[in-house]
Amino acid sequence: MMSRGPIVHGFHDKGTGSVAYIVADPGTARCAIIDPVLGFDSASGATDTRFADEIADHVRAHGLTVEWVLDSHPHADHLSAVAYLGNRLGAPTGIGECVAAVQEIWADIYHLPELQAEDRRHWDRLFAEGDRFQIGGLEVEVIFSPGHTAASVTYLVGDAAFIHDTLFMPDAGTARADFPGGDARALYRSIQRILALPPETRLFTGHDYCPGGRAARWEATVAEQRARNVHLRDGVGEEEFVRLREERDRTLPLPRLMLAALQINLRGGRLPEPEANGTSYLKLPLNRFGPTTAERPLNAD
Repeated sequence: MMSRGPIVHGFHDKGTGSVAYIVADPGTARCAIIDPVLGFDSASGATDTRFADEIADHVRAHGLTVEWVLDSHPHADHLSAVAYLGNRLGAPTGIGECVAAVQEIWADIYHLPELQAEDRRHWDRLFAEGDRFQIGGLEVEVIFSPGHTAASVTYLVGDAAFIHDTLFMPDAGTARADFPGGDARALYRSIQRILALPPETRLFTGHDYCPGGRAARWEATVAEQRARNVHLRDGVGEEEFVRLREERDRTLPLPRLMLAALQINLRGGRLPEPEANGTSYLKLPLNRFGPTTAERPLNAD
């Protein structure tokens, strides 16, 4: 698998710090889209497709054919545009099969029992650990990598791995693991599996928050992460990492879009069904989580 790599184009959403990807086979001009973002204004409740349309425009401008539109996990900090782009581009959609476990957790939190029963209808394929599929002539391997969520997967495509919210760029460390279903110990073990890939493997992160005001970045090799990641360098072991991660997570506020985003993302990026007046509504669980702060708009780390 390491002999041939894809062409990767990243799209950084400044409002949420999220990074979406087009992953293309240079031999066939076939591609997949990973983790596209649906715009959402929390003050007005309005959604928009501008970011997703930029991705679709890039596909068209470069003569690409989309074979898959993929989620790496149910996102807590932005709305997913997987359903929108799957419909617009006529491509099947997918996510890891353990999304059902996350739906079960949040079906209780939102008191939406139908959410748990709907898991298979919102994506065309639910991937299991070790599943393989094609993007043109490139083989994709699905690697179960929980910790940030109970459903997270990594997509390994040739010499490129799309590692979602596990590692961030080396100067930003690693993702938080305190959401319902998250687990710092599982995150450490998922990261070690990723870092066991060949040292030249390109790792593409799910977010970049531009620490220190630097320009956005989202690619580093396994070798670079092993040498310089601020949460893992110098031989940090599992117990030390879990202590560091849990202590840090206790200081982080909830992502500002989480309670809106998960109701949509656990439906594959679909809005709730409109009610009799033609309007879709979101539910807000009161007093299920502690108070938060608006001081940090980007807080998935």
